[in-house]
Amino acid sequence: MASYRRDQAVRAAVEQGLLSPADPARQIVALLDTAGIRASAAALVSAFAAVTDAPVLHAFAVKATPLVPVLRLLYDCGLGVEVASPGELALARAAGVPPSRTVLDSPAKTPAELRQALALGIAVNADNLQELARIDALIASAPTASPIGLRVNPQIGAGTIGALSTATATSKFGVALRDEGAREAVVQAYLDRPWMRRLHTHTGSQGIPLALMAEGVATAHTLAEEINAKAGRQQIDTIDIGGGLPVNFVTDEETPTYAEYAELLAATAPGLFAGRYGIVTEFGRSLLAKHGTILARVEYTKTSGARPIAVTHAGVQVATRTVYAPDSWPLRVLAYDAEGRPRTGPEIPQDVVQDVAGPACFAGDMLATGRPLPLLRPGDIVAVPDTGAYYFAHHYAYNSLPRPGVHGFTVADDGAVSFATVRRPQSLDEIVAESGGERPDALLG
Repeated sequence: MASYRRDQAVRAAVEQGLLSPADPARQIVALLDTAGIRASAAALVSAFAAVTDAPVLHAFAVKATPLVPVLRLLYDCGLGVEVASPGELALARAAGVPPSRTVLDSPAKTPAELRQALALGIAVNADNLQELARIDALIASAPTASPIGLRVNPQIGAGTIGALSTATATSKFGVALRDEGAREAVVQAYLDRPWMRRLHTHTGSQGIPLALMAEGVATAHTLAEEINAKAGRQQIDTIDIGGGLPVNFVTDEETPTYAEYAELLAATAPGLFAGRYGIVTEFGRSLLAKHGTILARVEYTKTSGARPIAVTHAGVQVATRTVYAPDSWPLRVLAYDAEGRPRTGPEIPQDVVQDVAGPACFAGDMLATGRPLPLLRPGDIVAVPDTGAYYFAHHYAYNSLPRPGVHGFTVADDGAVSFATVRRPQSLDEIVAESGGERPDALLG
């Protein structure tokens, strides 16, 4: 099970020196459970295969974990990629993902980005009607094999995290279907472009109820049916339903499941899965989050206002969302001793309310506040699970803290752990170099 593999990996990370108090670059380390990632990818594929015989491209949202070996692993599992920038496309190409398994989304694509995607044959979802006009001009000068679609905003409301709700009345994404004249304009845009064969929508991610996600997909399916009816043929042959499956950050249980969501979609929009439409999905967080763990040593412990505080090396540089929006992004913290063994047992106090702080120089740099844990001691290790997406791969360089090394791991039947380096820890020389270290006199005139 996942918790067993995690415990084995924590112990092995200490024994093999991935976490080392003597090295500034190894005060913190990130681990990825390879078996867990493969299991999630398989669960996604099987969930949709159970409700439709139509072709489905599961395009991993690169923004969730933009690491080339991760993209390569997911491609090996049968997944493609969804990219939203030139950088993400470069990562996908470095991972060997072909254009036929790549989808480009972004609300701010430049002509150069569009030109490259169209030349490669990558699927493109235009965000708005102005972007469609750009695509018109590019196609007129250089025909393309790229499947082209348009993103629509069903304007069906928000979830519990406004910043991740993309189907609100004023969302910056897509064409707002309920604005005056917008639906008619979208339909006409398709009728004017018989080569435009896809339709795209995405309601949001964390904090969005499954029923709201399904409603957004059903809205897109209804629109596709309307366009096809007015075109007198099946012009739209593929619907990109986005991603957004929420993640359980409270326990190790993986809920909700892909199977639950696929079954809900089949009940809400049965025509979508009847075989007439190809499907594209763009899941990200739900594929990786549960399979990542950040480890950091406790450097000091103190008491302030009668509350114990453990100062660790993991804070805002890796858990940026949690530090700045703790109510929306609470993370679990697990306690291990200096050798990487879980701190459990009758001799260890279990319910000491304490704070777990990061190393950065501002008061809000807290991984957890008022959390019941075994009383942490200097040299102990804290593990922060569920961080495989949007955490250690999105570094925040406050205080010039180094990016942690990232290591994938596998656990053999006998408990032996093997690590593979995904990304080296950032060295102090690299920090200096990217901070203009090679031109210290640049401003002296």
